[in-house]
Amino acid sequence: MESAQVEEGAVVFTVSSTMRTAACPRCGTVSARTHGGYRRRLTDLPLSGRPVRIDVGVRRFRCDDPGCGAVTFAEQIPGLTAPFARRTAGLTDRLAAIGLALAGRAGSRMAAKLGMPACRDTLIRLVRALPEPPAAAATVIGVDDFALRKGAVYGTVIIDMQTRRPIDIFPGRDADTLAAWLAERPGIAVICRDRAGSYADGVRRGAPDAIEVADRWHLWANLGAAVDKTVSAHAACLPEPPLEDNHVADEQHSQIGPPPQPDPPIEYPLARRHRQRHVAIHELLAAGRSRAEAARELGISERTVYRFAGTPLEQYLGRANNRASRLDRFMDHLHQRFADGLCNATALHREIQLLGWRGSLRTVERYVAQLRERTDPPPTAPTPPKPRIVAGWIMSDPDHLSAGATVQLKNILARCPELEATRHHVGSFANMIQNLDGARLPTWIEAVRADDLPALHRFTTSLIRDQDAVTAGLTLPWSNGPTEGTVNRLKMIKRSMYGRANLDLLRRRLLII
Repeated sequence: MESAQVEEGAVVFTVSSTMRTAACPRCGTVSARTHGGYRRRLTDLPLSGRPVRIDVGVRRFRCDDPGCGAVTFAEQIPGLTAPFARRTAGLTDRLAAIGLALAGRAGSRMAAKLGMPACRDTLIRLVRALPEPPAAAATVIGVDDFALRKGAVYGTVIIDMQTRRPIDIFPGRDADTLAAWLAERPGIAVICRDRAGSYADGVRRGAPDAIEVADRWHLWANLGAAVDKTVSAHAACLPEPPLEDNHVADEQHSQIGPPPQPDPPIEYPLARRHRQRHVAIHELLAAGRSRAEAARELGISERTVYRFAGTPLEQYLGRANNRASRLDRFMDHLHQRFADGLCNATALHREIQLLGWRGSLRTVERYVAQLRERTDPPPTAPTPPKPRIVAGWIMSDPDHLSAGATVQLKNILARCPELEATRHHVGSFANMIQNLDGARLPTWIEAVRADDLPALHRFTTSLIRDQDAVTAGLTLPWSNGPTEGTVNRLKMIKRSMYGRANLDLLRRRLLII
């Protein structure tokens, strides 16, 4: 070292090389013949928060090998210099680590705070220049997809289930791509996946001898969707029966004549649209129009026409009228105040605002207008739970339900044998998952098919199509949970890069970190 001083807030060290010889980078010949010298300025790691610059004197040597194309070459100081570099190896490693952790903009701000200023493009270039780690030989892997641009561009991530480290990322999520990847790695014995059909086909074609394991979380989610449809189909069982004694009511009705017909239930706007569309579609089909012609005339898709033509209207109205609404928890108050004679929507809106309502006045006005059209007073009894709430109760552990929910669910199951059977089947499936008792799956499927539960029948059909993987998922300890966690981390990395999340950059940040 020749000197050390502070210039414009930076610490500057002036040093010179003491090497007597150097090896030619092309042919490796060691030379001691100097040709000249020059000085290089390198940025180094900061010292107490201050930038550090090293002014180093290096020499050029002549190559003694006449057959070498390099006549002269510059010496490189190990651990300090590299060809054409303006940073030391230590600073380059630190900046690359910051780029891996924080990407461009956030990494640039952090580097400046640490006394290592670098622009975001520099950090990303350093990350892209990092070598990929060698691929590990895994025998148990997990496969899942992720979105580079949701709805348009997708990729596949594969992890080692034993170390829970990502192995590879590649574009596409089709069967051909996965099959080609698996064919190059014949040592894979177990593959954990979700229930996507493309991955199932890819595994069977690329690794026919591997054991497929269907993810238990997806199995439970699929069962939950079937339970939701089952509860919606039996929504009429959810309200509590009236407390009026039937004999007294019959005696009163016989004295005053036939009982008045009750008003139809209040319909949500979506239910009215479903009713109008259902009627229009069936009128066109009855007139001899094809489904394609009906779709063009009504301005809807042919798939919508097919769905409405083959589904009873009551099923659509039940789904629409039983959808959760933000107004549901305020309806008891609205009904009570309406029965007391307060019919002004603005006043009712102000009252429920004090109770926590954050919706618009127009929503309250539409509901009050429907109340005015009714001849019978609106019910003041507690609003029945929504089908989705009841489905959640059925899918929950009974020990985790509140006392009120337990009582309500018990009453609903007592009124509906189909929902009682559904609750029994859900409990049996949960025991299979908890105890990893996949051998009971065929017996469970037979028990479900013995009951009149169409939605659960469709669920069992999907299980039979993928029965080997489902049985393995309910028997083996492996699951696709670590892969789902890797996908979540990949999403976080992608969103932190402000639109610069190309696949090569995502790949390095995920595989190296």
